[in-house]
Amino acid sequence: MDLLRAVAFLLAAGSALAAALSLGGAVSDKLDLFAQAAPAWLVTSLIALLALALTGAGRVGLALAAFAMLVSFALVAPDLIAGLSLRHTVAGRQTLKLVQLNVWDRNRNPAATEAWLRAQRADILVLEEFGDASVPAALADTYPYSTGCAPGCATVILSRTPLSAGGTIAWPGLGPRHTGAWASFGNGPDAFVVAGAHYRWPIPAGPQREQAQRFVAALARFDRKSLIIAGDFNLNPWSFGLRRQDKALGVPRITHVLFTWPAGPISHWRLNLPFPILAVDQIYAGSDWKVVSVSRGPLLGSDHYPVVAVLTR
Repeated sequence: MDLLRAVAFLLAAGSALAAALSLGGAVSDKLDLFAQAAPAWLVTSLIALLALALTGAGRVGLALAAFAMLVSFALVAPDLIAGLSLRHTVAGRQTLKLVQLNVWDRNRNPAATEAWLRAQRADILVLEEFGDASVPAALADTYPYSTGCAPGCATVILSRTPLSAGGTIAWPGLGPRHTGAWASFGNGPDAFVVAGAHYRWPIPAGPQREQAQRFVAALARFDRKSLIIAGDFNLNPWSFGLRRQDKALGVPRITHVLFTWPAGPISHWRLNLPFPILAVDQIYAGSDWKVVSVSRGPLLGSDHYPVVAVLTR
């Protein structure tokens, strides 16, 4: 019992320290790494709190566990509430189905990935790590229009209907693996722009924030009301980094508490989790659009799950 109490106290103290450091993410990209893992601190603090309560621990351990739990919940709760309050509607005069997926340059089953993407008959695909992936070019028969210099760039936008314009968003020094793309569709009141991006990891701290700032600046010329943004941002909703991006974009994010990574075994990390633990794939939609549905797709050959959104206006 004493050993269990000691382990629980250490877990409570570690969770409290991590939770406290998470709050520093508001001013430090390095400390924001702790905020990225806020759900983990919520779980560990809850376990510690229960173990300490069962073993009759003192007030200090219980206070540390309670502090960690409250701080972690405070970080996670806004996105959880936003997801629960997201209103869904029925399809209107202009309906759009969009699929976002990091297809992964080590894709384990490119044939299954291609088959699923084709079967979706989505209007638009926003794909990351596409240039180096082994997903066959046969997608062109279903999605004949593209931008983002496909093939050859990491982020591409594929469409079943013609584009009126489009281009690539590149960041010097990041290489072709981390790029963005944009495409405009339609004319007059039905016109809209779709943009996509693949952000680098938040480690080391600093470059990802610069990339995010440049991405926001690149989208400044587009109408926010009809703009749709999708991508692998390598940022979780409870991080201060994604909160800054949400505010800077000025476009509502419609993905909330939607965990998408990892999908299946990550062999080079010797990691094989039965469920995803990071919510790093996001979709934004301007106020002209209403949400019909947002869902996570199935396990394919990528290390990310796809995100499927149906929008209407």
